[in-house]
Amino acid sequence: MITLTLAEIAEATGGTLHDAPDPQMRVTGRSASDSREVGPGGMFVAVAGARVDGHDFVDQAVATGASCVLGTRPVGVPAVVVPDVTAALGRLAQHVLTRTGAQIIALTGSAGKTSTKDLLAQVLARHGETVATPGSFNTEIGLPLTVLRADESTRYLVLEMGARHQGDIAYLASLTPPQIGIVLNVGSAHVGEFGSRKAIARAKGELVESLPSAAEGGVAVLNADDELVAAMATRTPAAAVTYGTGESADIRATGIEVTAGRASFVLHTPGGSAPVQLRLLGAHQVHNALAVAAAVHALGMDTDQIAEALSAAEPVSAGRLQVLDRADGVTIINDAFNANSESMRAGLETLTSVAGNRRTVAVLGEMKELGGTAKAAHTDIGRLVGDLGIDVLVTVGASDEMAALAEAARLTTSSPLRIESADDPDVLLPLLNRLLISGDVVLVKASKSVGLEKFANILHAEVRASALSDL
Repeated sequence: MITLTLAEIAEATGGTLHDAPDPQMRVTGRSASDSREVGPGGMFVAVAGARVDGHDFVDQAVATGASCVLGTRPVGVPAVVVPDVTAALGRLAQHVLTRTGAQIIALTGSAGKTSTKDLLAQVLARHGETVATPGSFNTEIGLPLTVLRADESTRYLVLEMGARHQGDIAYLASLTPPQIGIVLNVGSAHVGEFGSRKAIARAKGELVESLPSAAEGGVAVLNADDELVAAMATRTPAAAVTYGTGESADIRATGIEVTAGRASFVLHTPGGSAPVQLRLLGAHQVHNALAVAAAVHALGMDTDQIAEALSAAEPVSAGRLQVLDRADGVTIINDAFNANSESMRAGLETLTSVAGNRRTVAVLGEMKELGGTAKAAHTDIGRLVGDLGIDVLVTVGASDEMAALAEAARLTTSSPLRIESADDPDVLLPLLNRLLISGDVVLVKASKSVGLEKFANILHAEVRASALSDL
């Protein structure tokens, strides 16, 4: 990160120093809005939320190593006090960018943002020093905090951009103007907020509208297999580069095969062709890999380099088709960071591909934020459970949507299907302890608010410890 003085932070944010006897004191560690994650010598960003006020956690942040606070009121330790912490953090990120020469590559989409971002960061790291959004820090708080991790040697800054409202991505792009913008897909995530996929497309397209012109080096990387994304080529002044599985795509894949949940294909670019064998789970990772290939090809990497880097990349972020192997022979696929119709389908298809002849257990919670489409979407997933021949379905939650999912699975399947239910995650662990046998492959999948992401780790650790004690 770039070292900043308190005086410099105050000037960049328009803030006032309080309890700071030395305005030249330097902030040298990681900045964070979570008091537990501030690095020694870092800055604690005290955000006042609807339920939690960060100012109440200043003591914990200082104990962790924070040297100063960015907040809206004095807190008894060196602080830069501003009227609006979020706006001030954005201005500070803009200031830091003036001191780096990093090229910004931003990406958005309804599904796959974090996996693609992780993949892109690993590929770009072979081409130059790269800083990328940790986890899903894709908001007006997380994105500027990512920028603060960059320094003068950073060549590439990979930023994931999320949206819950029209204008969110436009704001993020105004803080960190990208040279390359990637739009992965337009799906059902947050359709309850936006109202329709077309409205989601309008929001996602704000990214390509923010790009510089083709003459200035702007590149819009668009999914040719998603018609709403492909149509964004008319909304950008940048050069449009497409990727997909059709012959018209600039960057494309042929010969796609999926073995034990992992895809292989032949990558084709204007510079040639090369084989790719992905280590990431899921057939849908082919499109994520193609998006990465299109972006890095625009930055000058040749086809063989791209294929080699894609094949070497490993899963990074937890809760996204993360494989957890237990000592008793049970394999858990933790895909519970979040869920929508598209990612739920991908998770279930991956479960059956990984399992092969092993017993499949789908532990599914509700997909949130689907608005009026929720019941139909859950019914469709239930039909998919039946069509795929899943062996055991465990639903979590007592909602009408989960009941519809279970009933659709029961009516659709032509194979024996055991259906169990748990009203909440608290009763899920004993149920699964009784149910699981050695060799099972278990998918844990739900929207984040259901709380199954942490549950998957509990299931893995607790039973693993029990199994080891019996050895």
